[in-house]
Amino acid sequence: MNRAFNRKKDKSWMHTPEALAKHYIPYNAKFLGNTEVEAPKGTEVVKDAVRKLKFQRHIKKSEGQKIPKVELQISIYGVKILDPKTKDVQHNCQLHRISFCADDKTDKRIFTFICKDSESNKHLCYVFDSEKCAEEITLTIGQAFDLAYKKFLESGGKDVETRKQIGGLQKRIQELETENAELKKQLQELEEQLMIAHVPPVGSVSMKLQSTDVFDMVPFSPVTPLVPSKASNGCPPPPPTTLPPDMSKDLFGAEPFDPFTCGAADFPPDIQSKLDEMQRQRWRGSKWD
Repeated sequence: MNRAFNRKKDKSWMHTPEALAKHYIPYNAKFLGNTEVEAPKGTEVVKDAVRKLKFQRHIKKSEGQKIPKVELQISIYGVKILDPKTKDVQHNCQLHRISFCADDKTDKRIFTFICKDSESNKHLCYVFDSEKCAEEITLTIGQAFDLAYKKFLESGGKDVETRKQIGGLQKRIQELETENAELKKQLQELEEQLMIAHVPPVGSVSMKLQSTDVFDMVPFSPVTPLVPSKASNGCPPPPPTTLPPDMSKDLFGAEPFDPFTCGAADFPPDIQSKLDEMQRQRWRGSKWD
């Protein structure tokens, strides 16, 4: 195992440098899955991961599940694992995070590599099944490492740092897009709640209307003082006229009518006689009192 990192110096690579530097080399394989490992490299570490994933795949196969097919795109920037039909990227393993790569000598179809996850910082072992290309895929990943290391030496390490910065910025952009989508969803929910509750928007002026009676008129309160307003020409209003306190008036401002104290008037004889009789009875009552 570990063929990709322990090749002989006189062994020539399979692909041109331009193919891996400017493009990528595609391969088709079956993806058994990935599992966390304790160490970033080691033959025994990889063997344990292969046995574990093979056992899990055997159980899923007995349940009728097939091993999913994937497409591998290998370049000096890393190994991409895609859906062969939709071309959706399932995993993007950057080359500087891959610490170990090997093909299995006991099973010529199996090849693996260990990659450090960018989010959890855990070491994950990826296991694949390729009937004819397991060794070739391992050598291609080794060639990608060799070219990337030469480019690193030529650029003085700036190229790797630039890729790391770009990767960090892309991750941050994705986090911001997710956060923005969540905020939009919360804002839409708040707007829907406002529409349901008929709550006026913030800053709107709400006026308290006076209660009215059955005729839609403001009730009159005799104890409410009337406040004079200024005239249109700006002059102060005249002072209110006051009546003598001894002059009593009724509700409408009129003096009460008394038929016995009013002046003489011409009445018909029958009415005049009744008035005279009422006046005599009134005088008698006041005398006895």
